[in-house]
Amino acid sequence: AIIDSIQTMYLEDVAGMPGSISQVRECTWRLERWAKQNDIPLLITGHVTKEGAIAGPGTLEHIVDVVLYFEGEPFSSYRVLRSVKNRFGSTHEVGIFEMSDRGLIEVGNPSQVFLSAYKDGTMGSVVVPTLEGNRPLLVEIQALTTLNSFTPPRRIANGVDFNRLLLIIAVLTKRAGLKLFNQDIIVNVTGGLRVNEPAVDLGIASAIASSFRDAKPISGLVALGEVGLNGELRGVSHVERRIAEAIRLGFKSCLMPRLTPIIASEVKQSFHSTDIHLIEVGSVTEALRLGLTRESKMQNAKGKDTGQE
Repeated sequence: AIIDSIQTMYLEDVAGMPGSISQVRECTWRLERWAKQNDIPLLITGHVTKEGAIAGPGTLEHIVDVVLYFEGEPFSSYRVLRSVKNRFGSTHEVGIFEMSDRGLIEVGNPSQVFLSAYKDGTMGSVVVPTLEGNRPLLVEIQALTTLNSFTPPRRIANGVDFNRLLLIIAVLTKRAGLKLFNQDIIVNVTGGLRVNEPAVDLGIASAIASSFRDAKPISGLVALGEVGLNGELRGVSHVERRIAEAIRLGFKSCLMPRLTPIIASEVKQSFHSTDIHLIEVGSVTEALRLGLTRESKMQNAKGKDTGQE
């Protein structure tokens, strides 16, 4: 049985209008008892607030067995089905779908789909291996920096956490010596996805530095790692799974935080027969030095003036 939506259900013997706290709670309780007594699967859809939480009483999530969120950007055809509660299984599972004229279609190889327009060695563009639940996913992070001498500089974040972006910009300015105080900075995750895990920090920092310096990332590069306030890089979870996905899509280098001896031994043993080059770094400054080509804005300007490519 499917109820669409719980906010439209109404009981005459319960006070309140449809969608009120009392109506939503009591309707859900009675539907839940009916479904269990008759051994009938029940799917209830509900509204969400502007903050993205389920609308109505907090007890609503405690009544049901499974809570799934259906997420997606307004102008993107891709949707993510994410589990946040599951009494009978793992919550570390997601489904990725594409909205088409035939309805929702499962995306079997999302990394390849999201990187279909990616061009290796593009300034301001870095690929990051992220995790959606237990599924490794490669996404392209793009950054654009432009000089703004007249108004307060703007920071725009599409698909990444805005406060995390401000943190990374501050670290790049203070620890890496990038003069970003007069730059408009725009960061975007292609494909309309939203990634919030700290593992994408180094990818964001590399993309911003690449655009600011007009320096291309080295060929076949993916970047992963959490950026600390002192400019240090911190390790992330499931490194092997992320690297394996990068290898599967043909990437040759992985810019990453230094591993502990035990983890480093396991990772290198897992990928010793592959062509992947693991570039372990300890700080953002070191990562930018090894992950970006040594081509500066001054060299670019000189090449343009002399007619060189």
